[in-house]
Amino acid sequence: MTERQLERLLRDVRAGKLPVTDAVARLRSLPFEDLGFAKVDHHRELRTGFPEVIYCAGKTTDQVIRIAQRIAQRHAVVLATRCSCEVYAAAAEAFPDAVYHDAARIMVIGKPPRPSPTARPVAVVSAGTADVPVAEEAAVTAETMGCRVERIYDVGVAGLHRLLSHREALDRARIIIVVAGMEGALASVVGGLVSAPVIAVPTSVGYGASFQGLAALLTMLNSCASGVTVVNIDNGFGAGYFAALLMKQERRK
Repeated sequence: MTERQLERLLRDVRAGKLPVTDAVARLRSLPFEDLGFAKVDHHRELRTGFPEVIYCAGKTTDQVIRIAQRIAQRHAVVLATRCSCEVYAAAAEAFPDAVYHDAARIMVIGKPPRPSPTARPVAVVSAGTADVPVAEEAAVTAETMGCRVERIYDVGVAGLHRLLSHREALDRARIIIVVAGMEGALASVVGGLVSAPVIAVPTSVGYGASFQGLAALLTMLNSCASGVTVVNIDNGFGAGYFAALLMKQERRK
């Protein structure tokens, strides 16, 4: 339940349009609903501005669908990350409006908020094509939360001229998410070129001594460029969510 929905419910009770017993029934499952295997946090949107997100990995298909059903009953959009094609195929029967983003492994149910056409975008930059799945997870998350997103892919430091050909897009962005594996140097390079905040996402892409993303993580944590913050390895969702929170604060000014 959103803050606006809660206000409307209370006004309806005060105006006599809604019986108190009906209002109590609607509020009974708040602030969370216990499904036995999961406690669905229906107050998440009220506290943070966005409903609880379903992390599909480790859950059965039935569990994902049941959680999604409960969230969809109370919220306009459901975001499910690390969702397999098999889970989506089953969920699509219950949710005809479900959309699957294959590269991002994200399922979206409902209608995400539309960004203002004049809003400055979030730029998602990937070093290589192998980093695109994590970049797409960030991009789709930010889009689902109402952000305009511009994608700039395969512009790693091994061919720096590719990145420099996108200077206008980088300068246009309000926030930049940089996704890179191997040695993870791209985040520092971008951070030294722009005035926008940079959210760096290390990926597990790389040969043996990259240590499944640890090398990129350490490079990004030790960036000499100011204004670079770092999320966990392969955590495109966390980067996209954080970018959307920053954009929401910007809109409140």
